[in-house]
Amino acid sequence: MENSTEVVSFVLAAYGNTGEFKYLYFTIMLLWYLFICVANTFLIMVIFLDKRLHEPMYILLCNLFVNEIGGSTALYPLLMSQMFSDTHEVTLPWCFLQMCYLYICGSVEFCSFAAMAYDRYVAICCPLHYNVIMNTGRVAIIILLVWMYSFVNCMFAFSFVIRLKLCGNVIDRVFCDHHLIIKLACTVSILNSISDLLFAFVTMVMPFSLISVSYMKILAVCLNTTKDNKQKAISTCTPQIISLSNMFVGCIFHFVDTRIDTAYVPDKVRIILSVYLLICQPVITPFMYGFNQTNIRQSCKRFLLLKNKSFSPWRKSLYERDIHQMG
Repeated sequence: MENSTEVVSFVLAAYGNTGEFKYLYFTIMLLWYLFICVANTFLIMVIFLDKRLHEPMYILLCNLFVNEIGGSTALYPLLMSQMFSDTHEVTLPWCFLQMCYLYICGSVEFCSFAAMAYDRYVAICCPLHYNVIMNTGRVAIIILLVWMYSFVNCMFAFSFVIRLKLCGNVIDRVFCDHHLIIKLACTVSILNSISDLLFAFVTMVMPFSLISVSYMKILAVCLNTTKDNKQKAISTCTPQIISLSNMFVGCIFHFVDTRIDTAYVPDKVRIILSVYLLICQPVITPFMYGFNQTNIRQSCKRFLLLKNKSFSPWRKSLYERDIHQMG
């Protein structure tokens, strides 16, 4: 192919021939996608309906849940549609759209962790000024900045791809990937070849620097406080540390697979590792930040009990007890 105008679609070669297993794969992916959507949507509804949860931390969590649904929606419908395709082709606009949205969601995830780390820093290190610093208006501005920053990052990375002249259209992936598209170019400059690393720097390294500073300050305060406050601080920060670690593991899998020859790794293992982050993170988030949080868990109980028109004596006493505990 001589130029980019001749490439109208990409072939996602990693699908191969699924044969009769395509129905099984489709069912598994559909159920997994529905579970992600239901779990995250349920928590969004609970936070929205319960005025006790209209606090900065839970509003930031709501933004995170929305992002998990968005990132999953950018991947799973394409995966499921390709199960019944013989050619595994995806048009150029849809490929670029998916790539952009996945990159935006990835950036939003890291930036949201940075915003939540700052929220925990203010709550633990400046508790008397928390309501002044982290008011609802400021949280809304933070969320808006997170999405704007992520969108600008994506446009920056996308600008390196859109002008390329492509000499191939086969991507060895189950989704559209920035670096593999660049490798299809007829000529690749040094700046183009490292553009995804530049994107990773502004998306991962910069937010991680803010997170590190916040947690170092939290650690410094925890070393000079009571045992109960230490336990509370650790229980508050642990979910974010686990989620952040999982994000880094997924990103390492992604960058290693695109830049290092992994021909010795079985195809199925390589495919699973390439989508590891998009499989696990949307499920980890609602459990680590939602159902694992005492206030949200109690609010979920009240929400479910209120939806049940016939209260048994045991459920009624449980509901009254939770109301009494919440004051």
